[in-house]
Amino acid sequence: MFGKKKEKPQIDKEQLELIKNAQQRVKQKKRLYYHFVIFLIGALFLILANTVLGIGQDLKIFGQDWFVIAIIVWLFLFVFHLFNVFVTHKFMGKEWEEKQLTKLVNKQKVRIEKLKAQLEKEDLTIAESQVFNQKNNKIVDNLTMIVAAGENNEIGKDNDLIWHLRDDLKRFKSLTSGHHIIMGRKTFESFPKPLPNRTHIVITRQSNYKAPDGVIIVNSIEDAINIAKKDSQPFIIGGGEIYKQAMPYASKIEITRVHATFPEADTFFPKIDTSIFEETSNVFHKKDDNHQYEFSFLTFERI
Repeated sequence: MFGKKKEKPQIDKEQLELIKNAQQRVKQKKRLYYHFVIFLIGALFLILANTVLGIGQDLKIFGQDWFVIAIIVWLFLFVFHLFNVFVTHKFMGKEWEEKQLTKLVNKQKVRIEKLKAQLEKEDLTIAESQVFNQKNNKIVDNLTMIVAAGENNEIGKDNDLIWHLRDDLKRFKSLTSGHHIIMGRKTFESFPKPLPNRTHIVITRQSNYKAPDGVIIVNSIEDAINIAKKDSQPFIIGGGEIYKQAMPYASKIEITRVHATFPEADTFFPKIDTSIFEETSNVFHKKDDNHQYEFSFLTFERI
């Protein structure tokens, strides 16, 4: 019975490069043998040239016969080559070559494993970072900002609307009814009374602010959003500063775009970044007896 043929280990490009380098070094050492042979032939030629042919018998170097100097140099080089060829060769034969190659391959495998571990660690760090970002993402599902704004994002003057659009007010009532509405103190105070069938959350820095029963008072946009988190669609209704604070959290914007400009405005809606929000709905309304301006109902959703 024949034994199983031993499979050769799979070696990648980097390992192969190391093996090639090792083989090159081994060949360099073996070349010493050929150098020695050439040197020995040259030495024999010098001896024959001097003793048989008589070449250079009268030549002196440092007062000595050149042949004596040549023999001394030759002996030094001979000993040097003898050591490098025979002593080194004895310990660097085929068996030594195989051990060296195996050792280099194993070292490379250890290096590769370390690199893999490092890459896995980096990938894990990236994954953990992504999970962290997801957990700490500001975006709140179904948090909607609702606003009416002019062509230059004007939304009011002296804490009041600049226009009166009946269909816009109807739409506001239809969308927000039954939900939490989040607003700043000044927006809340612009109402004659709390709006019916809605839960009011008012953001104010005043620690002792008094409000009617049922109105929730908070000191930050984060607290307001947290209170409204169980609502299927809480709304941010203004004013300008609250809209700015809520923009990173909002997933949708319902905007009534009034097709006119209002230079007298003193409050503005933040510019919508269309690289983050895309327009998903656009319904145009003409000017009529009940509407002094043309306007469009626009819906933007976070991409």
